[in-house]
Amino acid sequence: MTSSSSPFAIRNVRLFIAFRVFFNARFYYPVFTILFLDYGLTLDQFALLNAAWAASIVLLEVPSGALADTMGRRNLLVTAAVLMVMEMMLLSFAPRGHATLLFVIFMVNRVLSGAAEAAASGADEALAYDALAREGDPADWGRVLERQMILRSAGAICAMTLGAAVYDPELINRVAGWAGLSISLTQDITLRFPPLLTLMGALAVLFVTLRMEEVPGDSGDAGPENADGGPGILDAFRLTFGAGKWILKTPMALVIILAGVMYDHIIRMLITLGSQYYRIIQLPEAAFGLIGSGVAVMGLFIPRLARRLAETRSPLFNLNLLAGLTFLGLVGLTFVIPYYGLAPMMILFSVMLMVNFFVSHYLNRITDSKQRATVLSFKGLSFNLAYGGIGIFYSLLLNHLRSRPGAAVDGMSVENAVFVESLNYFPWYFLPTLLVFYLFAWWKIKLSNASGDLRQSSG
Repeated sequence: MTSSSSPFAIRNVRLFIAFRVFFNARFYYPVFTILFLDYGLTLDQFALLNAAWAASIVLLEVPSGALADTMGRRNLLVTAAVLMVMEMMLLSFAPRGHATLLFVIFMVNRVLSGAAEAAASGADEALAYDALAREGDPADWGRVLERQMILRSAGAICAMTLGAAVYDPELINRVAGWAGLSISLTQDITLRFPPLLTLMGALAVLFVTLRMEEVPGDSGDAGPENADGGPGILDAFRLTFGAGKWILKTPMALVIILAGVMYDHIIRMLITLGSQYYRIIQLPEAAFGLIGSGVAVMGLFIPRLARRLAETRSPLFNLNLLAGLTFLGLVGLTFVIPYYGLAPMMILFSVMLMVNFFVSHYLNRITDSKQRATVLSFKGLSFNLAYGGIGIFYSLLLNHLRSRPGAAVDGMSVENAVFVESLNYFPWYFLPTLLVFYLFAWWKIKLSNASGDLRQSSG
């Protein structure tokens, strides 16, 4: 092992950070929903497309780790980069005016996107850590993660701010006028700018992965590969389903994951629809990126608040707090108040950040280190399955609302009116779901305490 003065002198470490920055800098995220709608898709098609995205991750997330060990982590990352280039080419150059063809193209885009996410998951980090273990000091990994998180957040803020700005034709025309340029762009043209910028980022991702070097495994610190060349795909599935059995037999673990699923799938569905909601409450499209940047800033202090709550309050108190905030946010959205309607969406963003912290905090405390990664993988599968499921049900709801006579009201288009009406269903979906969860958690933990099977308290 050669020791480097700095972990950032190691090639794979530098490229790992660059990979994370470019792979996650998605310029179309702040206008995600309205981009799809402006291309010519409907809201229920959008919901189905996101269900397909979640399903592709669910199907490919588990075998991706085994594939990384068998085909090589660098090769899997190159594959992820190629998939990203393909998905962004489809999004950038998709033809408009052909409804069926457009939906098929966007379906392929979503499947490719989910496949890229699954292929990149974990392989980049493993490759960087292996290189650090061979060429430097593994104790520096914390410094690498810190630098990566800072640069990734900065890249995301820039991408969201710029992506929303270039989507707004009025802003671009105004800036062009200030610069003395006589151009007049329309939404038909500017809607392609965020995907094209992301396509440039995808090409940067491909360049970065091609420069990475595979780190051969050995018996030391270089990586998790074993003498047999790493686990196979069937082994990966077997481990995951084994973790699922452990979760079902461990009441506290099951309750924690179900609580996370309950909050995550509802709030993530609404966050995904955020840009359509912002447009309806009359926020300018150029501001969507600033909202995303504000959420990134919230991510700096909400986890600190969540840590204090986890250390000083019981899990039941925190669960009740999240329930109250979630219901407040869901009800607030239904009023669709111009400008001030942003407040309930910010409440839901805060809840999502706290949910992610609490689930990780409580679940890691009761999970054995030998199966921690597999349990967390199962948690991810559960979250994406629920998200895909609510996407399908939301699509059916929108289709039902659209089919009713007089769907367009108060001068709104049918799509906007249907979307506004659909918001009224979320609080009344959440309340019975919450009640069923409370009853199940009470029964499961009481039964476990009675039989003496509750291995460890989470309080």
